[in-house]
Amino acid sequence: MTTQQQWVAGFRAPLVNPAEEIRLAEPRGFGDETIRQVVRVAGGGSRLRVRLTNRYSAEELVLGAVRIAVRAAGSAIVRETDTPVLFDGSAQAKVAAYGDIVSDPVELAVPAGAELAVSLYLPERTGFPAFAHMPVETGWIVDGDRTGDAALPDAEETTSRFFLTGIDVLVDGDAPVLVAFGDSWFEGVGSTHGANRRSVDRLNARLEHGWAVNQGIGGNRLLTDQVGEHGLSRFERDVLSVPGVRAVWANFGINDLILGETTATAADMIAGYTELARRAHDAGLPIYINTIGPFAGAIYPGLNVAEGIPVRRELNAWLRTTDVFDAVFDVAAAVEDPDRPDFIRPEFDSDGMHLDDDGHRAIAESVNLALVAAALH
Repeated sequence: MTTQQQWVAGFRAPLVNPAEEIRLAEPRGFGDETIRQVVRVAGGGSRLRVRLTNRYSAEELVLGAVRIAVRAAGSAIVRETDTPVLFDGSAQAKVAAYGDIVSDPVELAVPAGAELAVSLYLPERTGFPAFAHMPVETGWIVDGDRTGDAALPDAEETTSRFFLTGIDVLVDGDAPVLVAFGDSWFEGVGSTHGANRRSVDRLNARLEHGWAVNQGIGGNRLLTDQVGEHGLSRFERDVLSVPGVRAVWANFGINDLILGETTATAADMIAGYTELARRAHDAGLPIYINTIGPFAGAIYPGLNVAEGIPVRRELNAWLRTTDVFDAVFDVAAAVEDPDRPDFIRPEFDSDGMHLDDDGHRAIAESVNLALVAAALH
């Protein structure tokens, strides 16, 4: 009996429009430059393929060269793994304005948890690219085509990610994916930079079959655009279109309640949560959601913290009793200060509204592992 092979998402990176109303990093273009970016694949396979996007630019994107290798440390690669990435058999490619591109299969086997370096040479001036502003990982930018260099010691460092939206891996048999869909509490803000200690990474360490891919965007909201297209808007692309998706784990709420001039009411959020669950169930996917974590200690100016606190309490009371979702994981209870439940526990606190490494571990530990494991079998 032949084992069926299939392409499954090993890594995902949801990118945002550089023209967003709120910018946590200034957009930039590229020209005659190489970008080397590090990704950690949650699941491994016998081959891989690379996904890139030009979805927010009105200008054609020219790819002069793309290479992928196992990362050694910093910007350095394991030389013997360095492999060209081709598109329809060519080392060069053009990506249409507002378009996406998927590479040919790359003959590079990778295990789960491998760190890969993807190097892009951009020979012509680009528009402002789609980017992630808080991926909790370093990239390197250097003049010229340096895609094949063993290391880039003279490069400019960046904490943003550009163009790269995913790595697919070719697997034998069943490899179910849990899509972690949400905001900065998934993207990893507050966790140690470059250490892969995000809540989704922590959950992957607990899963024995299948894996979770991270579709979190710091600042993202469920109901309205702010940083990135809102959750309901991007659900089809960032959840339903993920190859191998078997279940959804969602974390939304804080940004809807405190970010921007117009914030959501409890009734707005309940309607949005209900619609989110409906869309998942219509696609045949179980969906789990986290309660909304505390944010009373947020140190950033201009946030509607006082107005959002009572709405958070009301929504968490609803979430803990609703049957709209297949399960509700009480992240709030896991990370709240018992003496001041609107605040994060001191040992988990990064900046009053984000969690440190221990807090991200607490998120993962709040997940009902038996329930998720059953969905992934």
